[in-house]
Amino acid sequence: MMISSRDEFWGSDPAVEIEHLRVVRGKHPAIQDLSVRIARGTITGLLGPSGCGKTTLLRCIVGTQVLTGGRVDVLGSPAGSRELRRRVGYMPQQATIYDDLRVIDNVRYFAALAGADAREADDAVEAVDLHSHRGSYCANLSGGQRARVSLACALVGQPDLLVLDEPTIGLDPVLRAELWQQFTALARRGTTLLVSSHVMDEADHCGDLLLMREGRLLARTTPKRLREETGCSSMEEAFLSIIQRTTERQAG
Repeated sequence: MMISSRDEFWGSDPAVEIEHLRVVRGKHPAIQDLSVRIARGTITGLLGPSGCGKTTLLRCIVGTQVLTGGRVDVLGSPAGSRELRRRVGYMPQQATIYDDLRVIDNVRYFAALAGADAREADDAVEAVDLHSHRGSYCANLSGGQRARVSLACALVGQPDLLVLDEPTIGLDPVLRAELWQQFTALARRGTTLLVSSHVMDEADHCGDLLLMREGRLLARTTPKRLREETGCSSMEEAFLSIIQRTTERQAG
């Protein structure tokens, strides 16, 4: 496995620490003996093709997935612990907002579930630049605006860790760029972000990268080092190079 030399990957106080994680669904392994640490205060990209186990891994981290084996600790506590309810924000792949509610009502509803108050809901709406749409019904919003409402719902309470599952899926390049600007601003304010994507070019927005395939971690690296190690200019070519090397190593 390609491993970055950066100290952040193995810091003494990681945001997420996973050891020998296994998840089996039916008779099929979804996650296979995965171990990794995710540094605090970073944007970590979880990249890989659809069906490689990214969503399952994120569910393990937020505590909604039953583990077959291994351990997942988040911010010093077991994943899914009650004390993490306000410290971890989760934006699932499918937006969980209600079309018949206004923007602010959606966010206040999720704030109540997280034990946050109305002021914190207002702050979350402001953070994603939706103040002018706070009274709009979600059914009337654009795709990019709906994505930002979902992000605001995950932001209530100012979580230390924000887990985002394919947040830019279905968005055009302009809207994707706007959303990544939001993520970068959050990271600058100290939030740790874990962002999954199957769009390899989005890797350049991330400080650290985790590359997955078929439930396994293929590489833990950085965009710069990935290009240097593979000699590829594009992230997609670099990822394919890693797959080829792994396949050859397993076959040989």
